[in-house]
Amino acid sequence: MACQEQTVSDEKLSSAEPKTHLKVGTLYGPQIYITTGQGKYGFDYELAKRFARHLGLKLSMTPYASVSDLYAALENQDIDIIAAGLTETPNRKARFRLGPPLYFVDQILVYRQGSSRPRMITDIDEPITINADSAYVETLSRYQQQHPELTWKQVYGKDNEELLHLIAKGELQYTVSDSSSLLINRRMMPELRQGPILANDLPVVWLLPANQSDTLMSHLLEFWHKVNVKGTLEHLNERYFGHVKRFDYVDTRAFIRAIDSKLPKYKHLFQTYAGELDWRKLAATSYQESHWNPKARSPTGVRGMMMLTLPTAKQVGIKNRLDAEQSIEGGARYLKKLLRRLPDSIPENQRIWFALASYNIGMGHVEDARKLAENMGLNPSAWRDVKQVLPLLQQRQYYQKTRYGYARGSEAAHYVDNIRRYYDTMVWLDSQSAHFDEKSEMSQTTAILSPPKNSKESEVSASQPK
Repeated sequence: MACQEQTVSDEKLSSAEPKTHLKVGTLYGPQIYITTGQGKYGFDYELAKRFARHLGLKLSMTPYASVSDLYAALENQDIDIIAAGLTETPNRKARFRLGPPLYFVDQILVYRQGSSRPRMITDIDEPITINADSAYVETLSRYQQQHPELTWKQVYGKDNEELLHLIAKGELQYTVSDSSSLLINRRMMPELRQGPILANDLPVVWLLPANQSDTLMSHLLEFWHKVNVKGTLEHLNERYFGHVKRFDYVDTRAFIRAIDSKLPKYKHLFQTYAGELDWRKLAATSYQESHWNPKARSPTGVRGMMMLTLPTAKQVGIKNRLDAEQSIEGGARYLKKLLRRLPDSIPENQRIWFALASYNIGMGHVEDARKLAENMGLNPSAWRDVKQVLPLLQQRQYYQKTRYGYARGSEAAHYVDNIRRYYDTMVWLDSQSAHFDEKSEMSQTTAILSPPKNSKESEVSASQPK
């Protein structure tokens, strides 16, 4: 599965043969690593790219079928490092070297909407299904010491997202998930519900080989310090997790239905007029504006798929706002115009969020928020900082000092968050076919490498030794 290049170690970093790639093992997951027709995404993927660049190497990132396979690959030196959203545990600490904390998560019991909510883990009267070799094994083992009646079963060949999917379908009763994964996945599986928190504030870390990794660890610590000082970790945390905390079950279900029933009719128009933009961001904006209704109208007089005002429609050369194609073309032109007008200091990967906020409340108000952020010692070119400041435009003590005055800044912040969530959902759906194809190939190898199983296929009881 993984290519057989030399690994990063003290001995091999000093080898006469130059190293060209940093080989990273990972797992699939919306917050970790996914592939789509338009590229690769994920917190760990983006950070690994930056780390490879820090080392002067190219990134070679390989998804594996399970945590067990990742462990084997690292110990066999098929990969240099594991970057897969894994938390620090006593067993992992004893077996590998752990990098510095990237972010913190809780471990949460997950069940399906419609089932009775367990208030405590002792309320559960049937086994909890978890992944083999996951951190949840150690957590449940600790609980079992106090509650011998607690049982669980470990499964091989399925990732966390697949178990969550089985919960959402009603085929499993309970599983355990990290809070970050649950927050993201319930945007695609709104039936998921949060039960008791089993463990708090666990650091997510990368795993390095136990031996011959002093140099790699030194580079990683240097890199970690660098990205902390620059705010890169905060930026990635905000990008992947900052917009998913607000959750609306009805809205999420309606959006998923609309992707099936409405989007196919307009998808080619979004793709045609998006140009250099990711068409899914344009489509997500349109859904936020009109729910993909070409006849939509607001009390303030904006109309159509992209809810253009009459002056804006004239400005971008649109004659009929109720024509779906014209509206999408006009909305795309206007959004691109806003992107061009933004200050050069705003990084490329954050410009779209500033442009969308401007689409909602106007560029003048967004510029007011940027100046407020700067006056407060925040970064006016970082969306995570300006997002915090936007609601202040509704408070007299702040807006009376701005050039453009009062604005519904909290609405603009929620507006952008909603679009990001809709976009995430479309990216996730787009990734499923690629995920299925690659996972099908890996499952053939997994079937050969997996440990012996009991009478239930792909399961092992809590008491069975590993």
